[in-house]
Amino acid sequence: MDFKRVVIKVGSALVAPDGKGCSGKYLLSIARFISHCQSQNKEVILVSSGSVAAGRKLIAHGSPNPSIASKQAMAAVGQMQMMANWQRFFDFPCSQLLITHGDLKDRRRYINIKNTLRILIENQVLPVVNENDTVATEELKVGDNDNLAALVAMVSDADCLLILSDVNGVYDQDPNKAADAKLFTEIDKIDDALYAMAGGTNNKIATGGMKTKIQAAEKACEHGITTFIVNGSRSEVFEALLRGENPGTKFIAQQSPLKAKKYWLKHTLKSHGSVVIDEGAINAVVNKGASLLATGIIEIYGDFVKGESVNITAHCGTRVLAKGICQYSSQDLEKIQGKNSNEIEQILGYCQSKEIIHRDDLVLLNE
Repeated sequence: MDFKRVVIKVGSALVAPDGKGCSGKYLLSIARFISHCQSQNKEVILVSSGSVAAGRKLIAHGSPNPSIASKQAMAAVGQMQMMANWQRFFDFPCSQLLITHGDLKDRRRYINIKNTLRILIENQVLPVVNENDTVATEELKVGDNDNLAALVAMVSDADCLLILSDVNGVYDQDPNKAADAKLFTEIDKIDDALYAMAGGTNNKIATGGMKTKIQAAEKACEHGITTFIVNGSRSEVFEALLRGENPGTKFIAQQSPLKAKKYWLKHTLKSHGSVVIDEGAINAVVNKGASLLATGIIEIYGDFVKGESVNITAHCGTRVLAKGICQYSSQDLEKIQGKNSNEIEQILGYCQSKEIIHRDDLVLLNE
């Protein structure tokens, strides 16, 4: 287990294997693995499917293929049962985050999710994330929690994505139809040929399939996140993972997550303004790897909103030191520049974050 922060995605087939409600049949082994990771100071975020399956028997629908509205009602009642089912396995607190792809694509909501996950992890609370199926329509129909898990891994700066399903990994052909099907233990390139091997799902309570898992792996690996697809119904899989072995299919990340994020910050994000900082802040940010606080800001240039990238400059803006994602808009930042972090709430009426630019969202331009 050479990862520091892992996102674990658990499919509906493991949460509610008979499609009639939550079960602990497979979750106990998963929970033990999560607890062991926590005890080894590994940070875990859980993305759990299963709310629709958990609530299926409680909503009358009269059809093997319920309508979207019926599925949303199932999700509404099933989400509570799913969360209660997870919490009973842990002696530390769990938290619930219901999000959609739209939340992660929106700049302001993205940074709110990022901050929430960061604080939960810092307080040893297990985040349990699921698609907000009660309001999502298109997402619910395609059931993209695999891709959602990849997006959560990206927003949380994870270095590993572990996709648990009821299959062993990626095969060269359907193992249910071909006895000589070969399991790929390691994949370093995701191409059209690999997608051609992937089918949908035959599980009526699940909404994804191998194709969505490969899509998730492709997203994650492009951002430096090593990805595994393993069989979460087998307890020996988790014993192998704890021994540092690969019990399924491993997708090789293209680069380290740190390098991937720094490249994204430095070369992809467009800066919408700049902040000039004093000598004390320069020393803290450049030499000590610290976050940028309001007290070190001297001047602000440009018109930007919360979540946009800004340049961090010195000496009246003549030298750009770094870039980062700002937690406050330029208008709010003008009110709190030079102030102590403890004064932010009194001045603005709220405190989004004591850090103006968190060190995780900052890259030095000479790196």
